[in-house]
Amino acid sequence: MIYDCLIIGGGIAGLQSSIQLGRYDHNVLVIDSGDGRSNLCKGYNNILGWPDRISGPKLREIGKKQAENFGVHFADDKIEKAELIEGNFVLTGKDGRKYTGKRLLITTGVKDRIPNFPPLFPCLGVSVFVCPDCDGYEVKNRRTIVLGSGNTGANMAMTLKYWTKEIIYINHEQAEVDEEILEKLKAKNIEYMSVPIKEVMADGENFLGVVLADGNNVMSSRAFLAFGGNEVRSDLARQLGVEVLENNHILVNPRTKMTNIQNVWAAGDVVAHSELVTLAMGEGSQAAIWIHKSLLKTTH
Repeated sequence: MIYDCLIIGGGIAGLQSSIQLGRYDHNVLVIDSGDGRSNLCKGYNNILGWPDRISGPKLREIGKKQAENFGVHFADDKIEKAELIEGNFVLTGKDGRKYTGKRLLITTGVKDRIPNFPPLFPCLGVSVFVCPDCDGYEVKNRRTIVLGSGNTGANMAMTLKYWTKEIIYINHEQAEVDEEILEKLKAKNIEYMSVPIKEVMADGENFLGVVLADGNNVMSSRAFLAFGGNEVRSDLARQLGVEVLENNHILVNPRTKMTNIQNVWAAGDVVAHSELVTLAMGEGSQAAIWIHKSLLKTTH
């Protein structure tokens, strides 16, 4: 079968675009590996209509059902190869299964680098956060620990100073922090500890604090993660010759969301933009509109 559009990534941007394309009556396949950011987030706090937050898995569940109601198809697979063959895009999954489509939308997103402390994961989006634009408000006037690495963690701590006066930065990996940045931390009265974390303490989704390698406990009900080195999943785009920035984010036309390669679009966090779920939704819809316009040209 040749689909009108293949969408790699079943996160928020991919689902929103599939809903829009499904409403155009296009034959659409969403291919998802189940390993994206939205699978981990237990609470999106800044979406219109969800004042008491909604989890990533729940939003995905609702979105998938909504898309299926418009005839959108889904496949659980991890795409490892992308090719353009005789005018169509051919994707190869992990077990060799192939998918063919006239148009391609890449919504593969970003994978955060999170240290392997299992108690952290139920807290993500509820009491532990990664994006100050999304969730800085959630630590307003609260004692907050930044768990991070080097300059990345220090810069996060300084960013959060807008929201709270009481910030402790724990440089878990003990990566070097520039002397100039250390001076800024001191000037802003941000407590700095360059000590590995031995254990994260939490009660379900409620973060409690950390046990340091030196035996000290640092207690707080809120934390931010800032380790840097997030994985921007643009490798498949590169295989097709798509232009990618130095930070590995995909460059798109700001109006149409199409890449430099004809009939290849990208949307969501894999694109260079502010990484908010609301923007991912908008970009998914915008890409779908222009994919529809391009398909119309081939049938009318």
